[in-house]
Amino acid sequence: MTDTSVRRRAAFARRTAQLTGSRLIELLRLGHELGAVDLAVGTPEFPATPRPLADAAVSAILAGRNQYADPVGDPGTRRRIAASFATPADPESEITVTVGATEALCVALLALVDPGDEVIVFEPYYECFVNAIALAGGVPRFVRLRRPDWRFDPAELRRAFGPRTRVLLANTPGNPVGTVVTSAEWVEIAELSARWDVTVVSDEVYAPYVFDGRAHVSAADVPGLENRSVVVGSLSKSHAVSGWRLGFLRSDSRRSAVFRKVHEVTTNGTGAPLQAAVAIGSFDGDQRLPAPGMQARRDQALRIFTSLGLDCRPPEGGCYLFASIDHQTDLAADDYAMWMLEEKRVLVVPGTAFTADRKYGEGFVRIAFNRSMETLLRAEQNLLLAGQESACQS
Repeated sequence: MTDTSVRRRAAFARRTAQLTGSRLIELLRLGHELGAVDLAVGTPEFPATPRPLADAAVSAILAGRNQYADPVGDPGTRRRIAASFATPADPESEITVTVGATEALCVALLALVDPGDEVIVFEPYYECFVNAIALAGGVPRFVRLRRPDWRFDPAELRRAFGPRTRVLLANTPGNPVGTVVTSAEWVEIAELSARWDVTVVSDEVYAPYVFDGRAHVSAADVPGLENRSVVVGSLSKSHAVSGWRLGFLRSDSRRSAVFRKVHEVTTNGTGAPLQAAVAIGSFDGDQRLPAPGMQARRDQALRIFTSLGLDCRPPEGGCYLFASIDHQTDLAADDYAMWMLEEKRVLVVPGTAFTADRKYGEGFVRIAFNRSMETLLRAEQNLLLAGQESACQS
C-alpha cells in the first residue's frame, strides 16, 4: 500500500536543471563524423608539446611516480607556477594545483558562493562559466561587452554590483572575444570590488598570448586586489598539454586554505607523474611560449575569414576570432555553423554558445586559430572549393 502522505520529490537537485551541457562537444562529435577541419575547440595544435616536458613525464612514470601525490600539488610544480607571475606567489600557501582550469573554477565558486549569491559575468563569456555558477547555486548577473572593441561600460558595471554580489568573474585574455583587461579597467574593478566586498575570480588561461605589443596584467598584480583576487590558470595552452589536466589556483592564504578543502573533496589531486614532469623536467618550466607564433596564426585566420566576407575584429589576445556573419549571410549563427560544417567541412562554434541572450549571439561564430599553418590553409581550401555560394543566403 502506497503512503500518499509522503511528498513526491524531484529526482535531481534543482541546480542541475540549469546545467546546459556543452554545445561544443555535440558539434565536435558531428564534425569528427564528417571529417571536418576543426576550428572550433581550443585544444592546441600549435604550439607543439615541448619534447623535454613529454620526456620528463615518461621518465617519472618509469621511475615509479604513479601513486597519490600531495593533494595541493607537487611542491616543485607549485614553485614553478608561483615564480611564473610578475608578482610572485608563496608556493606553500598561495598555489593549489587542480585538475585543469575547469576544476579550479568550480572549486573557487563552490568555496565562495552560497545559493542565491550573485556572480557578475561579462558577456560574451566562456560557456563553462554559467554552468559552474549554476553548480554552486549562484545567480549570474551579466554585463555586456560592447562592440566594436568589446569593452564594458563602467556605468553598467557599477549598476551590476549590489548587496547579493559575491564574485566578479573576469577573463583576460577573453574567450571568445579576445579582449585584454587594461590597467585602467582593473582599477575600476578593484574599486567596486572593495566597495562591495567582492572577490574577483580571474580566468587567465590565455595569458601567454597577448598581441600587438600589449601586456597581460594579472589580477594578482592589481593594487587593491592583492587579498581580494583569485587567479585561475592552466598549463593546457601555455605548454600544450590540455590532456594532462594541470590547472591551478593562485590566491591569498586565507582563501587557499578553504579552496584546498574543497579540492580534496572533489578530486584529491591530479596526475602525480605529470606534475613531476613540470617539477623535474629539463626544460624551462616557467616558460611562456612566445606570442609571435600565435599572432602569425591570428593574422592568417583574419586574412582567410575577412576575405570570405566575415567582419573580424583582430583579437587582442587568446586564440579565437569572434567573427560577425551579418554581412555574409542571413542565416542565424547555429544554422550558419551547420552550413559551414555540412557544405564546407569546416567546424566553427555559433556565437549563441557564449551568450545568455540568444539574439545577442546570433550574428557571430567563434573560430579557433591555435592551429598549424597547414590546418588553416586546409580550412581555406575547403571554404573556397565551391566559391562563395548563394546557398548560405536565406
